[in-house]
Amino acid sequence: MINIRHERPTDAPAREALLDLAFGACRFEKASEHLREGCEPAGGLSFVATAPIPSLAGYRTIPFVLWMNGQARRGEDEAMVGTVRLWHIAAGARAALLLGPLAVHPSWRGRGIGAALTRCALAQARQLGHTAVLLVGDGPYYARFGFSADKTDRLWLPGRYEPERLLSHELEPGALDGAHGLISAAPPLPTQLGRGVSFTAAMHGRMELVEAA
Repeated sequence: MINIRHERPTDAPAREALLDLAFGACRFEKASEHLREGCEPAGGLSFVATAPIPSLAGYRTIPFVLWMNGQARRGEDEAMVGTVRLWHIAAGARAALLLGPLAVHPSWRGRGIGAALTRCALAQARQLGHTAVLLVGDGPYYARFGFSADKTDRLWLPGRYEPERLLSHELEPGALDGAHGLISAAPPLPTQLGRGVSFTAAMHGRMELVEAA
C-alpha cells in the first residue's frame, strides 16, 4: 500500500536524497530549477508518497539505517518513494503554478505512483482556487492529465530548455487565453481555500516514466 500525504518539514533530507537519485547533479542546471531557487513551494501543494518499511520486499537484508541511500532511519515505519511540489509563478501577466520536480524512486517505478502524485497535486491546486499549472516535461506522458503545449507557444522560460516540453493545464477554462511573455517566479497570491485532498492507493501496473523537471 502506498500512502500519499502532505510533505512535512522532517521530509526534507529524504526528498533531496530522492531527487539526487532520480536526476543527479544536473537537476540544478535546469531552467525550471532556476525558477525555484530561493523560493518556497506553494502552500499546501507539496506531497510525498511513502511505503511501509516492513512490507518492502527485497530490502529485508539491509539494515533500515542504510535503506534507500539512508533515507529511512532506524525506528521509522515508512520510507519516501515519491515526491512532487508546486510553485508560484507568473506566466507573463497571468498567475499560475509550476509543477515539479516530480520523481519516484527507481525501485518503485511502474506502479502508478507518479500519476497518483500528479493527480493529487492537481486536485488540491484546484481546491485551493488556482487556475493554471505549467511544467517542463514529456508531452505524451502528461497528456493524460490534461497538459499540452497549446497555450505555451507565446510563453518562454529564462535559460536553456526545449520549447516543445513547456506544457500547461488549465484548472479554470480560459485561464491562459492570450498569455504571453516571460515565465518568472512570483510571490503567493490570495486563494480561495478549499477542502484538502486525502489520497491513499494501492499501486500496480506497468513501467512508467514518472519524472518531471
